[in-house]
Amino acid sequence: MAYNGAMNMKPSNAALILAKASEGLRLVAYPDPATGGAPWTIGYGSTTGVKEGDVITLDQAEARLDRDLLNAAAVVNQKVRVPLSQNQFDALVDFVFNLGAKNFSGSTLLRKLNAGDYEGAASEFPRWTHASGRTMPGLVIRRAKERAMFEGRA
Repeated sequence: MAYNGAMNMKPSNAALILAKASEGLRLVAYPDPATGGAPWTIGYGSTTGVKEGDVITLDQAEARLDRDLLNAAAVVNQKVRVPLSQNQFDALVDFVFNLGAKNFSGSTLLRKLNAGDYEGAASEFPRWTHASGRTMPGLVIRRAKERAMFEGRA
């Protein structure tokens, strides 16, 4: 029987820590740093249903992050067709949380990973550091952390 994907893996505390460190916490909605507008973001990088002027509590930010990471985990569980370590899974969850299911689903990173090329997949993380045509320093740092986690170095 062929391996059928990551199945029902769940994000560990390491994924939560990485997302929080990468996003920071803002309880008042703010515009996307790349566009200066949409998508509006709140809490720890949550964009679902957020509009200018929204305000949330710390508890709401924590709940949004939990939901967003579980949604990203579901994408990883659905799309990845090779075995993953917890570190690899957590790195991919953060990647999907930040970039979205559509970007992940069409990525060379996923294609290489599903072909069993773990090293090639890891080498794709640094390619995802641009937004609105600009290299974003925060994304350079985040991708380096994700890659290190994926490779078991973090």
